[in-house]
Amino acid sequence: MADEKDPIPLNAIRVFAMIAREASVTRAAQVLGITQSAASRHLAVLESYMGTNLIERRGRYTELTDFGRLFAEAVSEPLDSIAFAVHRMRRNRAEPNRIVVRTSLSTFAYTTLIPNLKAFSDEMNNAVVDVITSLSLPALTDDFDVLVTRDLSLTEPSDHWDLLDEQLVCAGTPNLVSGKDLSVLRSVQILAITSRPDIMRRWMTAMDIAAKDVKLGPRYDHHYLALPAVTTGQGLLIAPEIFISNLVRQGLLDILPDSRVLSGMKYRAYAVDRSGNPDLARSFCRWLVRLCRNSLSKMEA
Repeated sequence: MADEKDPIPLNAIRVFAMIAREASVTRAAQVLGITQSAASRHLAVLESYMGTNLIERRGRYTELTDFGRLFAEAVSEPLDSIAFAVHRMRRNRAEPNRIVVRTSLSTFAYTTLIPNLKAFSDEMNNAVVDVITSLSLPALTDDFDVLVTRDLSLTEPSDHWDLLDEQLVCAGTPNLVSGKDLSVLRSVQILAITSRPDIMRRWMTAMDIAAKDVKLGPRYDHHYLALPAVTTGQGLLIAPEIFISNLVRQGLLDILPDSRVLSGMKYRAYAVDRSGNPDLARSFCRWLVRLCRNSLSKMEA
C-alpha cells in the first residue's frame, strides 16, 4: 500500500473508471486511446495505492471485486461531473456558426438530411453543420450539439422536437407497382433489411399479410444499401416513407397503392443544453421539423 502522503493517482482512477464501465481492460484502453499495457499499469498503480485488488480476470472477461464495485460507484459520478463541466466550458469557445449533428439514422441522413443542408446553411448565414452517425447511447463527454434519433434517448438536459411519426410503405420502380395491388407480393421479391427486422413484421401485421404470401429476396444491412437495388428494379422495398420521398418525386420509385401504415416509431431531434451554439442548434431542429413536414406533404400532394 502506498504512503498516505503519496499523491492520489488521478489518471489511474480515470482509467479504472473506464475499465469498470467497459468491463474490459482492452476496451477501456481503446476508448481512452492508450495501449492495453498502459491501462494495466495504471490499474496496478491504483491497486497498489488502495492496497487491494479492484478487478478479477476470468479468461477474456473482467469482473470487479466487491471493493472494486464500491470504489467504482464512488468515483464514477464525480468523474462524469468533472468531464461534463470541462466539456461544457470548452464547447463554449466553439466556432460561432458551426454545430455537430449526431444521428442514429444513417439512411435518414443520407436521403433527407444531407441533401438539404445547403438550404439550412444559406438560411443561417453560411452555417456549417458537421454530421456524424452512431448507434451507441450518447455520453456526456461526446461532442455534439444536436441528436437526431428514433430509438435513443438523452439523460442530459435538452430541448426536443417531434419530427415525424414513421410511416412504412411498399415501394418499387413504376413498372413493378403502378396500377398493381398486394397480390404483386407473390411474384416480386421483397428486399430485407437486417438492421430493421421489425419493419417487415410491423408492415405485414398492419396489412394482414401472411408470410406465405410474400416472396423474400436478398438481404441488406441498411436501407441506404438497398436503395440502389430497388431503384434498378431488383425487387420491392418496405421502407419508411421519408427515406424514399425524393426518389418518388424524381419518378424513380412509386408506392404500391394502399400500402401506407404507421410503424409506431417517432423521429425526434434534441438540442443539448451544453451546446456551444445553443441558438443555432435550436434553429436547426426547427428547420428539420419543417423539412420533414414539407417532404411528406409533397408526397401526399
